[in-house]
Amino acid sequence: MSQILHADYPIDQQLQGQIHLVTGATRGIGEALCWSLARAGATVLMLGRDEAALETLYDGLMAESLPEPVIIPLDLETLTLDAAEELAGMIETHFGKLNGVIHNAALLGSRTPVASIKSKEWERVQRVNVDAVLYLTQGLLPLLDATENATLVLTSSGVGAKARAYWGAYAVSKFAIEGLAQLLADELENTSSTRVFCIDPGATRTSMRAAAYPGEDPMDHPEPAQLMPFYHWLLSMDSQPQRGQRIKARLDR
Repeated sequence: MSQILHADYPIDQQLQGQIHLVTGATRGIGEALCWSLARAGATVLMLGRDEAALETLYDGLMAESLPEPVIIPLDLETLTLDAAEELAGMIETHFGKLNGVIHNAALLGSRTPVASIKSKEWERVQRVNVDAVLYLTQGLLPLLDATENATLVLTSSGVGAKARAYWGAYAVSKFAIEGLAQLLADELENTSSTRVFCIDPGATRTSMRAAAYPGEDPMDHPEPAQLMPFYHWLLSMDSQPQRGQRIKARLDR
């Protein structure tokens, strides 16, 4: 079931002392999440493949005297379950808990007819957008389950709920993410306090959106920072009674 949320949730210090992992941390929504969560008092585990960009983000957060983040340079295209489990072990050793995981990283791939999709591109998109989400979730879930009322957020898209022509491998990957989120929510409902959500951020002013729609005016869409109240609600105790929802983030009323 899809639920529409509007951006009226207050961002405050209620995440103080929590530990949250964000993938795709150096750009777009992922970067905005790192800033927003840190300003709310959380320690952010910043996962991305661009180590130089991670270091720049780290320096920026530290310049504001925010909780010291953790850099995790990792290419999701080559991620294995063993590597995900090793990461979970390091998080447990250093922090002893994990309050939330936001699966934000994704590859767009080419917008092309199905008949023209190249096999290598198909494999790359599915590895980053689906396989890596699965492996990270498998590796990190025991740590989430051991932390009361943890939150697991998967990221979908409008084309993950209703396919549109020429969205190719990306659309298929987001359909898979929606299914994975539903499976996890159903499996964990009676066995874990970990809550699973799937969020559709909607059209946002990001480089991925610009690549998908090069002819549109990016100023027609909200900046990633404007979406942060949705994520804070998902990670907060205020969303605790709910689980399994597909969240559509909308700024209009």
